[in-house]
Amino acid sequence: MPDPVPTEHQLSDRARRLVEAPVLAEYILAHFAHTEDAWDAEQNPDGYVALCIAENRMMWDELGPKLASYDEVPARVLGYDAMIGALEFRTALATFMGTHILGRAVDAEQLAVVAGAGAVLELLFHALADAGEGVLVPTPSYAGFWSDLETRDALKIIPVHGASAEGFRITPADLDRAMAEAEVPVRALLFTTPNNPMGWVYGRDELEAILAWAERRSIHVVFDEIYALSVFGERAFVSAASLRERLGPLVHIVWAFSKDFGASGLRCGVLVSENPSVRAAVDALAYWCACSGDTQYRLGRLIGDEEFMSWYLSEMPKRLGAGYAAVTRALDAAAIPYFAAEAGFFLLVDLRAHLREPSWAAEAELWRTLLSEARVNLTPGSACRIAEPGFFRLCYASEAPAAVDAAMDRIVRCLGAQGAIR
Repeated sequence: MPDPVPTEHQLSDRARRLVEAPVLAEYILAHFAHTEDAWDAEQNPDGYVALCIAENRMMWDELGPKLASYDEVPARVLGYDAMIGALEFRTALATFMGTHILGRAVDAEQLAVVAGAGAVLELLFHALADAGEGVLVPTPSYAGFWSDLETRDALKIIPVHGASAEGFRITPADLDRAMAEAEVPVRALLFTTPNNPMGWVYGRDELEAILAWAERRSIHVVFDEIYALSVFGERAFVSAASLRERLGPLVHIVWAFSKDFGASGLRCGVLVSENPSVRAAVDALAYWCACSGDTQYRLGRLIGDEEFMSWYLSEMPKRLGAGYAAVTRALDAAAIPYFAAEAGFFLLVDLRAHLREPSWAAEAELWRTLLSEARVNLTPGSACRIAEPGFFRLCYASEAPAAVDAAMDRIVRCLGAQGAIR
């Protein structure tokens, strides 16, 4: 816990709370603290390896030169434009997303573009719920939803916990139970597909059950489809947009360039919503998190390059699949259990056998041991709001394959030294 803010700094109460209780999770803070000591095959072979960051750097050798080639940026993109994205860019996005993600055509006017998926979620939920109201989020979950929704929107996330014995699957009955037990009014469900951290691809029937449940309850449902194109398994991605001819006013979809295009630093997230009042509310706040004109121009050129897109959308999943195969071979050889994945850049490993005791304190202790002794950072299950201690998310696409190999060797050695206490 950081030291209290001195009163002479004269901060507002809300600023003081942010300083004294940082929004970022401990594993993220640890990551930033160790980046100067990053692994390097020749210069720093014993350096830090981040297997906690869900980024895909496997395609940068192709994406970097391609984005750099769009160097003749027209003067018009340097001026003000619509804060929810230039119409030209949203038109290109509507064509691209309709073809490759959503499974049907959408209008450019139904899209809003702001600086990243986190900004989309914060603005969207600002429009969907008032401070103190609840949002259902199935777990295991992406850790960042809590900061996205609870920091400035002041909402209350209500976890819908899955059980490891049942494969962490969530059913409509689980949603009913969580809603009945909620101590605040529930305004929405936030559902991630493909799933982070499980790497699952949900089938049409599974998604239909989720959507039908929300329709019966007459609450908003937000489908986070940020890994839509990062599917390397046999089951094809199904967008919620393809389940209905129209989304209607209560169904919304979020996507971004950060994952499928390995471009989290460019900050470009997309909202798809047929609710004009929601879009108007998002537009009213977009000034403070608009996506830059230069970014929109370059990304518009990228998705408009049909030949490159055809190759990229075929090659990228192949490289993800190869990375997944390599890390699961290492896990299998070490007899470390995990949940099989079909998409994304990660999988959930089961390290319960290596806990000193079945407690959150023991999970935190194991995380710190891996960080200090193996020099490897994993995402602890507590950050993903898993209801049982001992599970960790392992990300394999943000580091060079040789770095991942080195990290896996260190993890196995460290766990061997740690021993197993059940």
